[in-house]
Amino acid sequence: MYQNWASNNNVTKYLTWPTHSSMDITKSVVDLWISKNEDMKNYQWCVEWRENQQAIGSFGIVHMEEEINSVEIGYCIGEEYWNRGITSEAFKEVIKFLFEKVECNRIFARHDVCNPNSGKVMKKSGLLYEGTLLEAGKNNTGICDVDIYGITKKIYCR
Repeated sequence: MYQNWASNNNVTKYLTWPTHSSMDITKSVVDLWISKNEDMKNYQWCVEWRENQQAIGSFGIVHMEEEINSVEIGYCIGEEYWNRGITSEAFKEVIKFLFEKVECNRIFARHDVCNPNSGKVMKKSGLLYEGTLLEAGKNNTGICDVDIYGITKKIYCR
């Protein structure tokens, strides 16, 4: 995680968590994820590159609204693996799992409008563009406009 994405400023530029400055920070994040592994409301996934069994990215539920069975997904992948279709392939599997096994009703994701490649991942994964929220997000670049993409179980099952 540290070597493949968490310590890379290009990867974390549009994320809401800072670039990791040491392996100790990454270790503490992974330890936290592991400690919450038994919580059925905590979902974190590692993306592994089959060719070398390297951890190259991650997905996770960053926000959950239980009343309406809605989850927001966050993700990132190492720069070396950009533009290969890996993230959208993994996202499709996350969506399938959440609808079929967790019985979510709605899945959505958001991205800084200055990071359109993230929107392309969302579209390729089956999410639909819902709109742009002005100055509704904050990431490592500051306050930003965000595009929202989402899908419901009803649409997914069509």
